[in-house]
Amino acid sequence: MQPFGQTASGKDVHRVEIAAGDLTVGLLTLGANLHSVRLAGVPYDLTLGSDHLPYYAKEMRYHGGIIGPVANRIGGGRVRIGGMMHELERNQDRKHSLHSGRNSTHYQIWRLAEHEPSKATFEIDLADGVCELPGNRRIIARFEVSAPATLRLTLTATTDDATLMNLANHSYWNLDRSETWEGHSFKIAADHILPITDEGLPTGEIAEVEGTEFDFRTARTPKPSAPPLDNNFCTGEARGPLRDVLWLTGKSGVTMTMATTEPGLHVFDGRDAGRPGHSNYEGLAFEAQLWPDAPNHADFPSILLRPGATYEQITEWRFDR
Repeated sequence: MQPFGQTASGKDVHRVEIAAGDLTVGLLTLGANLHSVRLAGVPYDLTLGSDHLPYYAKEMRYHGGIIGPVANRIGGGRVRIGGMMHELERNQDRKHSLHSGRNSTHYQIWRLAEHEPSKATFEIDLADGVCELPGNRRIIARFEVSAPATLRLTLTATTDDATLMNLANHSYWNLDRSETWEGHSFKIAADHILPITDEGLPTGEIAEVEGTEFDFRTARTPKPSAPPLDNNFCTGEARGPLRDVLWLTGKSGVTMTMATTEPGLHVFDGRDAGRPGHSNYEGLAFEAQLWPDAPNHADFPSILLRPGATYEQITEWRFDR
């Protein structure tokens, strides 16, 4: 474990590396952040990170971190749990809750609970009321690298009171290290998508992709903004076995296959997520998660977590060149 810097409030941030086969991964205690992914024979990082820590509090606040307890949006910024209404931080347009607000897990320092050559485990405790949600919660993020070039992330969570839980890794990917992701092709195993309003909230419709610009069941090479992407692709109706859901290929020939247990893959085109000194559309975010705004849509997979139950999400990334 190596020092990486200090936050504005004076908290120490450390970096650890894990490796196996052809893959070396760097992780930060800030946000259990996926800071670096290096594939042997490729002279650049495949994920978009920075060695300048202050960027992660502002321009790069969502790059690489574990978003929680609730990733994505909750319309109206309020939820009812067990008959009680909870008012959430309305950090999107002062109307909606986005990525759990200022106290989200991606802003917090996690404990390094385990570190071996090929694996690292981070833990964080959220007290009752943190992010305006009930329950004393523990969240664990376990990263493991295996040969030839696979990274597995297992996220688990428990609570002592009924609460909401929908975690997501929010890494941005560019397999070419080009100024934008233009030229990347990808395929998504999803027959349906959640259309969104002008504010980025699901309309409630579960729409077929067939015949639309969002049909990526066969690999395509779209251009940035054509189509605009900030949507949940429905890879299932409930959490299930680990299965391949995304195939991404750069012009360089580097490939990434993503597998997950989650029924949703939120795809964001990075239109306003350029790192300082770089352009927008620099990378693509593929966020495995339950569906967004689920408390406001009874037919969406539930994100309720009860005492005695364990939330578990597994996501794998496999790389080749």
